[in-house]
Amino acid sequence: MITRFAPSPTGPLHLGHAFSALTAWDLAQAEGGRFLLRIDDLDQTRARAQWEELIYQDLTGLGLDWPRPCRRESEHMGAYEAALDALWARGLLYPCTCTRRDIAEALSAPQEGAGAVGPDGPVYPGTCRGNMSYERSFPDVYPRPRGVTLRLDMALACASSTLFEHRIDTPTGGWHAYGG
Repeated sequence: MITRFAPSPTGPLHLGHAFSALTAWDLAQAEGGRFLLRIDDLDQTRARAQWEELIYQDLTGLGLDWPRPCRRESEHMGAYEAALDALWARGLLYPCTCTRRDIAEALSAPQEGAGAVGPDGPVYPGTCRGNMSYERSFPDVYPRPRGVTLRLDMALACASSTLFEHRIDTPTGGWHAYGG
């Protein structure tokens, strides 16, 4: 089993981070697996080298160890672009421009009934799921849009699609991030 801890170097770690890191470490150790550290440095406006160094110090102080060098997200943007383009070409992504506010408003609409709520807040109600439009028939002609949603229910038909949908944003700066 491989577990990972992926903090953002945008400030000091807190007790919740320590708990998450220790939980991932303990699970990997119990299963004879590996614990990986990934630095989620996609927020280039707030990520700081001094916070990243403090992450290493704090985790070492907790007795954790990981393969070095650890993966830094900002160093793998080409691989993420290629993966998104491959998913787009296979028809597993669809355009979605919903914001967190849009999702909350859709879920609060009286005609929709009570929306599902997960551990991180409202579950995406599938507002743009029907966006498999004409462009999707010609992925080589129409480029992948900035905001897309991964449609894993096509591959995991036995699972609820709402549990496996994740928005992927490519902001103007070109950084990819889970958008909720």
